[in-house]
Amino acid sequence: MQRIYQPPITSAIPPKTRRNECKAQSATSGFKNLLQAEIQELKLSKHAQVRLKERNIDLSRSTWDQINSKILEAKEKGIKDSLVLVDNAALVVNAQNKTVITAMNRNEAADHIFTNITGAILIN
Repeated sequence: MQRIYQPPITSAIPPKTRRNECKAQSATSGFKNLLQAEIQELKLSKHAQVRLKERNIDLSRSTWDQINSKILEAKEKGIKDSLVLVDNAALVVNAQNKTVITAMNRNEAADHIFTNITGAILIN
């Protein structure tokens, strides 16, 4: 049996250096920050979008930020679905997937019975 010589395989990719590692780490950390921000943001179901528009409910960015932070707290405490009451609106939010399920005016909410809610959040 005759042996055939094969030269070692070389790569055109340069070896890793500290400089390359720093670039990779900064790109990775940038992606992590972007992903983390996206994960923590509240989502609106199509139903909730329609209800907010129909009922002319407009919440400020700071109110949405407060709701988002309280929903994260609720999720940590094991709450699945929460009723969120703010000045002019009542929202039902699934804390597990951070999705607003439905929305109504506070006046409408006064006449409703909310079921399957495991927590309530009041924001002034």
